[in-house]
Amino acid sequence: MKTLAELEKIRKDTLDRINLRKEDKDDAIRVVVGMATCGIAAGARPVMMAFMEEAGRRNLSQVHVTQTGCIGMCRLEPMADVLLPGQEKVTYVHLNPDKVRRIVAEHLVNGQPVTEFTIGTAEGKTNG
Repeated sequence: MKTLAELEKIRKDTLDRINLRKEDKDDAIRVVVGMATCGIAAGARPVMMAFMEEAGRRNLSQVHVTQTGCIGMCRLEPMADVLLPGQEKVTYVHLNPDKVRRIVAEHLVNGQPVTEFTIGTAEGKTNG
């Protein structure tokens, strides 16, 4: 059994790691890829790998690529949200690895969303 001092050290170390992750996320770029069954069936796995590979190739250590489940718009999969600090979320739809490379270069590196791949453009084409 651990002593009270050992348990307190474990608690402190854990809280320090949690706080460090919170601080990292404040200035980190987040990419969240839809990886539910619908997204995977539509090709989300290569899309997620392309985000990770392209960020790694460009040494973008401030980019965190994660996954999420279904958000209810299966017809637009593969999808990903890009969240830059201090900016509105941008949702990209109908993705593939080639589109990802362009999104990384233009949006993640240069801060300019690729509007032709966004949900607003896709929905406009569907509805009009």
